Amino acid sequence: MIPTIIFKDLGLMDYQEAWDYQASLFRTRVNQKLANRSLPEEQHVLPDNCLLFVEHPNVFTLGKSGNQNNLLIDNGFLQKINATYYHSDRGGDITYHGPGQIVGYPIFDLEQFGMHIKQYIFSLEQAIINTIEKYGLTGERLAGATGVWLDPETPKARKICAIGVKASRQITMHGFAFNVKTDLSYFNYINPCGFQDKGVTSLAKELGRDPDLEEVKTNLKENIISLFLTK
Repeated sequence: MIPTIIFKDLGLMDYQEAWDYQASLFRTRVNQKLANRSLPEEQHVLPDNCLLFVEHPNVFTLGKSGNQNNLLIDNGFLQKINATYYHSDRGGDITYHGPGQIVGYPIFDLEQFGMHIKQYIFSLEQAIINTIEKYGLTGERLAGATGVWLDPETPKARKICAIGVKASRQITMHGFAFNVKTDLSYFNYINPCGFQDKGVTSLAKELGRDPDLEEVKTNLKENIISLFLTK
């Protein structure tokens, strides 16, 4: 059976609300795969694959293996800059989410796509690379780190997209954070992704203008669907 991907743009949504929503989708799909174990193969029900896009109000999130010391401010200052903080169950270290950033949460059954987790992350990175290429930028990977970078092997290395995922029974959740026209000043309050010697950037900063966010979403959605559904 050919996999399908259902897309939904959640708009601007609180981080906890979006986390609860995607966790519900995740649990439903994990439970479906567990239920299939007791059924003959011809009765197996394949879980739907969901791709969620969302923007969050200002929030810092720390991955399950991250170092809390990479948050450089205290609770009082968090309130002052109108931001919140969550310890997430995704992989990776600390990052920032905010308006003007496309956060993508694919709830995918990797078994349907014939992928393991490293191939999955590689494909997410490639979707971002293909998207920013349309705007004249060359995205690359940095050895030993996830995400998409510009000039990764130089002193000017800067990340334009962070990736942190979780998977169980080959069902994924969490995903990526792509800086389109994000307020990059919030990254000054953390060591982004645990790095102290590398910067962050956005599509807007690199282009010297604000790109149309809806246009970028459309391009990115098409690139993700193409990479996962075209063999």
